[in-house]
Amino acid sequence: MTDTGDGFSMKTTECTNYIPDYVQLFFDDRGEQPNGDKKRSAETGILKNLFKKNIKGIVVSSFFYLLKNSPTWVIPIVTSNVINLISYPDEHTMLKIALNFAVLCVCILQNIPTHVIYSRFTDKMLRTVGAGLRNTLVRKLQHLSLTYHKEIESGRLQSKFMRDIEAIEFFNTHFIKSCIPALLGLAVTMTVSGVKSGLVTLFYIIVVPINVMLINLFRDKMKNNNRSFRVENENMSAKVKNMLEMMPVTKAHGLENEEIARLEANIAHLKATGLIMDRTNAYFGSVMWVGSQLLSALCLAFTGYLAFKGKIRVGDIVLYQSYFSQISNSVQSVVNIYPELAKGLEAVHSMSEVILSDNIEDNRGKIRLRYVHGTIYFDNCCYRYPRADEDMIKNFTLHVEKGECIAFVGSSGSGKSTIMNMIIGFLLPTSGSLTIDGKPIEMLNLTDYRHFISVVPQNSVMFSGTIRDNILYGLHDVSEEKLADVVKKANIEEFLCDMPQGLDTDIGENGSRLSGGQKQRISIARALIRDPRILILDEATSALDNVSERHVQKAISELIKNRTTFIVAHRLSTIRDADRIVVMDKGRCVELGTYDELMEKKGKFYELKKLSDIGAAAE
Repeated sequence: MTDTGDGFSMKTTECTNYIPDYVQLFFDDRGEQPNGDKKRSAETGILKNLFKKNIKGIVVSSFFYLLKNSPTWVIPIVTSNVINLISYPDEHTMLKIALNFAVLCVCILQNIPTHVIYSRFTDKMLRTVGAGLRNTLVRKLQHLSLTYHKEIESGRLQSKFMRDIEAIEFFNTHFIKSCIPALLGLAVTMTVSGVKSGLVTLFYIIVVPINVMLINLFRDKMKNNNRSFRVENENMSAKVKNMLEMMPVTKAHGLENEEIARLEANIAHLKATGLIMDRTNAYFGSVMWVGSQLLSALCLAFTGYLAFKGKIRVGDIVLYQSYFSQISNSVQSVVNIYPELAKGLEAVHSMSEVILSDNIEDNRGKIRLRYVHGTIYFDNCCYRYPRADEDMIKNFTLHVEKGECIAFVGSSGSGKSTIMNMIIGFLLPTSGSLTIDGKPIEMLNLTDYRHFISVVPQNSVMFSGTIRDNILYGLHDVSEEKLADVVKKANIEEFLCDMPQGLDTDIGENGSRLSGGQKQRISIARALIRDPRILILDEATSALDNVSERHVQKAISELIKNRTTFIVAHRLSTIRDADRIVVMDKGRCVELGTYDELMEKKGKFYELKKLSDIGAAAE
């Protein structure tokens, strides 16, 4: 295994289906993440590092390109030779003409096997690079902290994953299949021309750089236009995702026209930005074509003059004109794909924003737990969200022993979910200490630690697939006996008989074919089958009707046995049997005790209970 510098590891074993992890390309030579000015220079060097990593493949690809494309350079030579031979028939024999045609035929026929080899080798290399970039981004997204995912809109990440990587793939494809061949062609034609006539070659050297000058005139403008269009695309992607999520609310309030108008404004802005980019690209392409044709005409005039003066043979005009066209086409091909190259460079910059983010969970050198008993101590813990003015959790202290059931209650924003996220390790205390089995949580390998935790959220998270898939998510080799036992304990049997294919029934996107209670029981089964040592129930029944709640409560009673359990409760009647109840208010623990103790005290919990009863009666 090779450490890539940010806690990732990559396999170095070569195999047919090997997918590389390119994250190391984003770090400096010492394996450290660059910051400040170094960060920007690292972004511009990513592609260079990528090509260095694939240098052997590029060399082999270039070799086969030269072989397969040799007729392009041989045909003008043969044509020139034949014209010169027939122009002076008394000085030559038909054998020389026949030899020229024989050489030409061999060059043409060899194109079939060499082109197949070139395509297979080059395409495999390019596909591997594309897969490696996606693999790198997926790995990074999995290692980024929860706060990062909350701060960046998921639509933007989707745009980076789809559009940006696609742009980088286009960049790689054009570079390997267009730029490098253009440079090789330029080298071959300049070499042959140099051997035959240094004067014509000097003409090429003087004239061709004009194309490069034209590119420089447009480069910065095209770069800025591509960046603006990329940002607008990300904004549009995020807004469309938000529109889809808000669809039930939009329709419920009859706001379809308002939503259409809002999105139309964004679409119009995206269109305007795209048109600016397209106009620049079109003007650029037109200027380059006109310049190329004028230079070609100039070459014809120059070589014609040389032939008239006897400096070169008549047939050589065809050779030099063909080669000048090839040189112009080589430059033109690079010029024509420059907009795509600019998009690729901008996409690399965009991808770097994610890969170079240091907002990650770094588990290197951390304690790897083999078992968790479930003893959790908060000692004077505080937590402040980034860029917040005050602590969300203030001097929180709570000692929880193995197997205890602790309930948290309080109004919205009182800090309950923040404490749950601290227990999971999504958030770490900004002051004070939080220990798991006596070990500070910041010293633990959080990935290993979370193998002993299960969370049942308020809104069940389902993915497209079967009931079985959703229960066994991430698990392998679970026996049918264990699965059947979990299904029974989670009270799934009650509705399973109505499913057309039992556990193998497809539940649709986000579990759309299931009721809220059914989805919640599947979430409980998912938690139960992992046999967690620490269990978190985050308002697991608050969104359910009374009938569904009874089924889910029955499943929960099986789930919490012999486990350290934390319950965030909305309906206070559901936590009567908790060992202790923590009452939160504005980030502080204001009351702590059993259900009966807190009711007898007639303090904050008592008030919340009365309000809860009123709400239940209203339902």
